[in-house]
Amino acid sequence: MKVLIVEDEVRLAMALQQILTEAGYEVQTVYHGTDGLCAAMRQEYDLILLDVMLPGKDGFTIAAELRRQRIKTPILMLTAKDTVPDKVLGLDAGADDYMTKPFANEELLARIRALTRRQTSAVPEELSFGDLTYRTGNASLVCNGKEVRLNYKESEIIKLLLSYSQFILSKDEIISKVWGYDSDTSDNNVEAYISFLRKKLHFLDSRVSIIAIKKQGYKLEYNPC
Repeated sequence: MKVLIVEDEVRLAMALQQILTEAGYEVQTVYHGTDGLCAAMRQEYDLILLDVMLPGKDGFTIAAELRRQRIKTPILMLTAKDTVPDKVLGLDAGADDYMTKPFANEELLARIRALTRRQTSAVPEELSFGDLTYRTGNASLVCNGKEVRLNYKESEIIKLLLSYSQFILSKDEIISKVWGYDSDTSDNNVEAYISFLRKKLHFLDSRVSIIAIKKQGYKLEYNPC
């Protein structure tokens, strides 16, 4: 699982990174609010640890902007502000949970587990992009009155692409999510399943395509014309 830490106190940020790395998380750390917002909008994460008092943009502004952009990544706010109005402001801005400093490492990890568990368990009945709809119930893609069933790996990949349609997903991210973090699956397997999905999109006459971004990964694109 990938976690983004946005924290301007360098010592605390490094401590958080060490705690999460030792717990098995993949971590990226930034120290400036504007950089944090850019990172969260550019790449897909499983969780964002977000400080409130940041240079550039504060945590409330970042959370609100991410929600305006329909980025649903769980946000856990970390701050020294412990008043009820501050907590309400953070939650109303779009945070999913709120912890005040200082905090126990065990509680932090427990809250992270709870947030990521909640995120992965919430599977919508349908996912849509452009003219394409994926139906969870029977693992099928629907477009233009046509329907095609998908196998398990195809389903997992298209769900990722649809759920994070605003992001470029790298092959490593797809492998980690679909085959597992410790999998020895090769890039060739990802390419093969992307090819299978492209053929099914062609069969459906969908105007949605899976495009390859050189040296970065894959992204959905919709051309309505």
